[in-house]
Amino acid sequence: MVGRNRRTVRDLRRANRSIVLQRLYFDGPLSRFELGPATGLSSGSVSNVVADLLADGVLEEAGNVDSDGGRPRTLLRVAPGSGHMIGVDVGETRVRVELFDLALTELARAERPLGSEGYEVEVVVGHIRDALTEVLATAGTAPERLLGVGIGVPGIVEHTPDRGAVVHGQTVGWDAVALESLLRERCALPAAVPYFIDNGARTLGQAEMWFGAGRGAGSAIVVLFGSGVGACVVTPEAEDGRAVEAGHLTVRVAGRRCRCGALGCLEAYAGAEALLDRWRESGGRPPEGAGQESALTALVADPGARPLLEETAEYIGAGLSDLINLFQPERILIGGWAGLRLGPALLPDVRRHAAAYALRHPAERVTIDLGGLGPDAVTVGAAILPLADFFTHGGRRADPAPEAPQPAWRAALEERTPR
Repeated sequence: MVGRNRRTVRDLRRANRSIVLQRLYFDGPLSRFELGPATGLSSGSVSNVVADLLADGVLEEAGNVDSDGGRPRTLLRVAPGSGHMIGVDVGETRVRVELFDLALTELARAERPLGSEGYEVEVVVGHIRDALTEVLATAGTAPERLLGVGIGVPGIVEHTPDRGAVVHGQTVGWDAVALESLLRERCALPAAVPYFIDNGARTLGQAEMWFGAGRGAGSAIVVLFGSGVGACVVTPEAEDGRAVEAGHLTVRVAGRRCRCGALGCLEAYAGAEALLDRWRESGGRPPEGAGQESALTALVADPGARPLLEETAEYIGAGLSDLINLFQPERILIGGWAGLRLGPALLPDVRRHAAAYALRHPAERVTIDLGGLGPDAVTVGAAILPLADFFTHGGRRADPAPEAPQPAWRAALEERTPR
């Protein structure tokens, strides 16, 4: 019978499967005896759920542990090979694609550099298509085993009922690009494999909150520094996180023109592309033929660029102070390939300037550090999107034609966060 809240027995069973699955994923291996207090479910419910998940091949036995005077207890864990996810990072310099098992162990990767054609839509879609084919072939994984393909992209992502995920990326020239529809047309994946497309800064934030330097925080802002700048904000008021265009905070009135067209944006001073332009204007000489990543490494190593870097640290600190005042987070984490290169040199000055520009009370409560997952964090976060959906469905694959996916990673995070 359906109650007033419209929950059915099937809904309850799925919710119980989800609870057990997440607890084993993040805290396992555990015995059935330990799962009771860990999940709040009765021993009978635990036994039924575990039997279901074992029959489905989602769980497996992981040895035994002695009990207090009784028979040894069997430990259970999520079976890594019971599902696979693909994470895609549509970055500023390359498209990176990685195939993972359910334990987020990398099985294969492929990269496609972005050349002079830049973000031309057909080129990016072709890179994704070819790299998907490559990683599946390299690992010998059947496409039917995929829980989904998660993709982190620059810009604002809108989920529509008729066109799927549509990307509005003003700074890269994407105007309402129906990326999901294009991928379904071009890629040879089965129709039942869902795509989960979100802002790249948000996927970075998801990765750091699940497995990186954001673990255990009730509120955090993860800032992605690459050619441009973006951020993911996680607060009690926005529990599933949201992407914000932090790169377009104004840090200088009538300042440099940003690639978005506005004046004085943080991205116009701290994005790698703009920072390299400022270095050239001040007399810096990037290595001949160097790409952005190599050129930024040379900039950081150039003693003559120290005044430029000190100025950049102040701009970053001023931009972070706006985020501190607006959201009052516990932590700010700096990631992205450019952030990880600049961070060791700039972090002390960034902290100092952020504290000077922010209100004293929220500034005293926040810590500012580098992200903990390195340059692959966006790709890992993208792979988390289908993984979170798998949890939400209680360890079953999504329907062949899912509704526009709503991120479930925050709920999963709260299930595993110690109280």
